[in-house]
Amino acid sequence: MAVDERPRERLARHGAGALSNRELLALVLGTGHARESALDVAERLAASGLRELATRGVADLEAVAGLGPAKATRLVAAFELGSRAAAEPLSDAPAFDSPAATGRWLLPRYASRPLEVFGLLALDTRHRLRKLAEVSQGCLTSSLVHPREVFREAVVARAAAVILFHNHPSGDPEPSAEDLSLTRRLCSAGGLMGIPVLDHVILGAARFVSLKERGHV
Repeated sequence: MAVDERPRERLARHGAGALSNRELLALVLGTGHARESALDVAERLAASGLRELATRGVADLEAVAGLGPAKATRLVAAFELGSRAAAEPLSDAPAFDSPAATGRWLLPRYASRPLEVFGLLALDTRHRLRKLAEVSQGCLTSSLVHPREVFREAVVARAAAVILFHNHPSGDPEPSAEDLSLTRRLCSAGGLMGIPVLDHVILGAARFVSLKERGHV
């Protein structure tokens, strides 16, 4: 593998968000074994999905070919850190009381992402941030961004309301028909759940579109 295509170099150049699950797992493992590279072992682990992998204990992981006690404990520790980080309250949590405030906060974090990322801001009753959650990456469709996944994150965060967001890697934040359809579906689900969707913000190159301001929320 060319040096600049290795996971460590790609992370340094593009950030962790640009790496696949396989590449991130390979970085946690560090090395493979005599018959497989770290990427090969990571590909087998990633096949079952991260949620399933995160439920495994050390003993279960040690039984996987290519993993010993050290790699198994590193994986368990990595998932536990991720879980704790997601649950940890943010200090000096920002408040999102307008589309402009939301756009200003999200643009530097997501506008330049090379992949489309769909996420949500879980808010308290004063519209202060409780949790930022990324729900899906890649080409977004209503089948990939399911209300179940979106509102699971909101329930875990004990959100009083949510703001949805995603970026357009093309740089053009104008909503597509799929974006509008997905927004209607999630707003309807939020109404049933008692967790209202306050806005859906689409991020482009240095600008954003608020579907609330457009009258779609």
